[in-house]
Amino acid sequence: MQTVTEIAQEIVSREGGYVNDPDDPGGATNYGVTIHTMRRLGLDLTKDGQIDEDDVRVLTRAHAVSIFVEHYFRRPRIDRLPAPLQASVFDMYVNAGANAVKILQRLLGDMRISVNVDGVIGPQTIAAAKQAIAAAPDHLADAYGIARRNYYYDLADRRPASRKYARRRDGGKGGWIKRAEEFVSDKYRLTDAQHKARVSKWV
Repeated sequence: MQTVTEIAQEIVSREGGYVNDPDDPGGATNYGVTIHTMRRLGLDLTKDGQIDEDDVRVLTRAHAVSIFVEHYFRRPRIDRLPAPLQASVFDMYVNAGANAVKILQRLLGDMRISVNVDGVIGPQTIAAAKQAIAAAPDHLADAYGIARRNYYYDLADRRPASRKYARRRDGGKGGWIKRAEEFVSDKYRLTDAQHKARVSKWV
């Protein structure tokens, strides 16, 4: 079983290096750590009295890993969820914050397990996730990955500027969809034809 540091290292690899895409509300980002996160954590790495793009640029891969482990895994209590869920919820939390938890909570609700959809992993969500994994030990991780994929498609439906993250220029699966499907069994991954049908109404 992977350690949390190994999972974080894989997330950093997926996120890549420095980018500042005007269509990404995260703004300047390096190894998946946004300028907003660095400001929230007070990370003035250049020691010039302000936290700006220069600080994002000098962030190291190892520092990004440590930020994810502490602030995106342990602090949100993803480590309290059943082990089969942890890697995918962790990866999604880095990408989408508390929405990662809301996706899980909605999924638990779909399984008729009562839980508040508040984006917080508290005793109720932990107990509900344990109940769900006991009921569907071989399916819950896939179900969460599919719910992630649906979240990305739905977000791109609503926000045209984000469609480039879900669909490549040639019509194939974009980074968001591939990322979600890394945590889904092969049999539940969409074929290229299914993906293209899903996005066929996009301009």
